[in-house]
Amino acid sequence: MVEIRYKPIGVIHSPFKGASGVPIQSSAAKGVRGRVEVFSEYREGLKDLDGFSHIILIYHFHQSSSYKLTVKPYMDSELHGIFATRAPARPNPIGISVVRLIRIEGCTLHIQDVDIIDGTPLLDIKPYVPQFDIREVNKIGWLEENVHKLSTSKDDGRFAERP
Repeated sequence: MVEIRYKPIGVIHSPFKGASGVPIQSSAAKGVRGRVEVFSEYREGLKDLDGFSHIILIYHFHQSSSYKLTVKPYMDSELHGIFATRAPARPNPIGISVVRLIRIEGCTLHIQDVDIIDGTPLLDIKPYVPQFDIREVNKIGWLEENVHKLSTSKDDGRFAERP
């Protein structure tokens, strides 16, 4: 198979300088503000984005350098397969977050509910549309017993550690 490469379209800025202390999902980061600097060559692509209250940021976990196929996630004490978790140390370290779009000034997006480390390379932006993105689900796997821990869970930095 051919290697796939992506070129960042911008940089995400947040108050989090390292993995430790970052809320583990954007829904647990209520009120945390940040901004996205989109590189000027992509400015035209921001047209009409200000009509959306929420956006999906797709980014590269730049502090992840290795991965394991089984991990102990933040909200559980058992090992789970990496693809049954949202741990950042993955074979392809790609993250997604749904954030609130506050306003756009030129190439800067002011955002809220940020669960992303400062300096994270941005790969793409998509509008969040509940009618497209929300599905009724009846199973959430091992998280069923742990999802109540979300609001108090913070990244402890162990998934971003370098070998």
